Amino acid sequence: MKVILILFDTLNRRYLPPYGCDWVHAPNFKRLAEKTVIFDNCFAGSLPCIPARRELHTGRYNFLHRSWGPLEPFDDSMPNILKRNKVYTHLVSDHYHYWEDGGSSYNTQYSSWEIVRGHEGDPWKGEVRNPEIPEHVSNMRENFGTSWRQDWVNRKYLQKEENMPQAVTFKKGLEFIETNFEENNWFLQIETFDPHEPFVAPQKYKDLYNDNYDGPHFDWPNYGSVTETSEQVEHCRKEYAASVSMCDHYLGKVLDIMDEKDMWNDTMLIVTTDHGFLLGEKGWWAKMVQPIYNEIAHIPLFIWDPRSAKKDERRKALVQTIDFAPTILEFFGVRPTKDMQGKVLKDTINNDNSIRDTALFGLHSGHVNVTDGNYTYMRGPANPLNKPIFNYTLMPTHMRNFFSISELKEMALSEPFNFSKGCKMLKVPRNIVVFPYIYGSLLFDLRKDPTQENPIIDLDIETRMIKVMVELMKENDAPIDQYNRLGIPIDGNVKKSHLNLEEQREGIQDKIGDTEITWRNKGKSMYYSFLLSVPPVMRSQVLTQVQKEITNKKITEIDEDFLFKIFERIIPKGSKMYLENLNQLVKKGK
Repeated sequence: MKVILILFDTLNRRYLPPYGCDWVHAPNFKRLAEKTVIFDNCFAGSLPCIPARRELHTGRYNFLHRSWGPLEPFDDSMPNILKRNKVYTHLVSDHYHYWEDGGSSYNTQYSSWEIVRGHEGDPWKGEVRNPEIPEHVSNMRENFGTSWRQDWVNRKYLQKEENMPQAVTFKKGLEFIETNFEENNWFLQIETFDPHEPFVAPQKYKDLYNDNYDGPHFDWPNYGSVTETSEQVEHCRKEYAASVSMCDHYLGKVLDIMDEKDMWNDTMLIVTTDHGFLLGEKGWWAKMVQPIYNEIAHIPLFIWDPRSAKKDERRKALVQTIDFAPTILEFFGVRPTKDMQGKVLKDTINNDNSIRDTALFGLHSGHVNVTDGNYTYMRGPANPLNKPIFNYTLMPTHMRNFFSISELKEMALSEPFNFSKGCKMLKVPRNIVVFPYIYGSLLFDLRKDPTQENPIIDLDIETRMIKVMVELMKENDAPIDQYNRLGIPIDGNVKKSHLNLEEQREGIQDKIGDTEITWRNKGKSMYYSFLLSVPPVMRSQVLTQVQKEITNKKITEIDEDFLFKIFERIIPKGSKMYLENLNQLVKKGK
């Protein structure tokens, strides 16, 4: 028995023909749908990239305990479990986060692995001289980190399709299949960063979309509100579509070799992604900075199981990323571990058996979300500081660096969780990088409003969804501080004081320092979001400056525009674009 997992990054289901898209050129995804079972209700769990991969390995939610980071010493890794049970496991990936500090320990769980360099800001090719960069739409990355510059260095070496990371990744995956198709008991994970931004694809895929755009270069949207022209938005969507068409081409090569080698009788095929991406819907780009709408959380999933041989059929059952590890283990006759929360999908593939009524998903320090397929409830923090929130870990790394000395000075030891195998963990205060308080809590009726344009207020449904959320969090052994942050009761006894949909901020009295003020419009969201976004050493300066302005101008009613003008004078010149982006987020919030 064999398993091939093809994992794309940022693959939007709404851009795929099997999910109703009629303009993206993806004939091999159509072909895939004819050969597999198509899942209509698959949701991500922990977001974004690396937290999703931890779920792939461990079969359990991790976003309630820590942010982006490596596998923990106590984690049950599906590829490693297979390896220990005499199933050969091989990873081929161009997902460059694996060779950063916060992605370490994943690739080493496989029997063997190959990496392919060059995506996004991967620090790959070394050039001291600054690269030539064409005229382009303004990009937040120009003044943040090194990924913008490095990406333009990398692109110089990726002019031919055969040299592009996705092409090389699939070539190496096909080499493994060609070498081993007659062998038994192996698991192959072919993983490409595409169609993740920036949306880089050869011209032949762009030519499929008759794009007459002649404006400044734009294939890498900001994380935030749409401020570009409608022509620029449409162009960026076509750039993304071209990247999807490239993914489709290489997917076809795997289908071809499975046909050629007659592998469908003994090989499971799984094709999926980690999360989606907003491409202008609801006035948003990207992910992370806004609520986790279905464009991000509702993901495509295709599975062929040779035991049932079901194909060209759809499944309505609610499934998640946490189900992949148990499903793959069971296929090889290996029992999932007791710490895995996911369910084996064998019977769901065969006859659409339901495995859960509700699903939890989210981002560490962001909204905690629950859906039953009919409603989605997004619970925001109960207080504007979005606290308390901690990272629980024995591997203290962020995406590209270690936890700072100042962070580690604040750490304590927590008691073991029910999945940490008796290990106490570091409990480190989390630096806030997302601002869910801006949006408050939201409830959507997916039957009447599938695109989540119009949140509703229904306190009975909110009460029910909070109770469901509490039960799912308890099953995950979520830390008590998450309940406190969200303002929900750990005992599930939901009272009116726990309901958040009717929260009012306009006209609320508060204090800035010792100064009594009244919040107007979205001033409260602006003040606290900015306060959290600046380094702690700057916060007293912010407080002093705001108090001074209030006193000098004798203003006690504070809105976001008044605060924006103050903040604009405080921040460094290079951070002006960040402040403008934050202002746009606040304008779209509560």
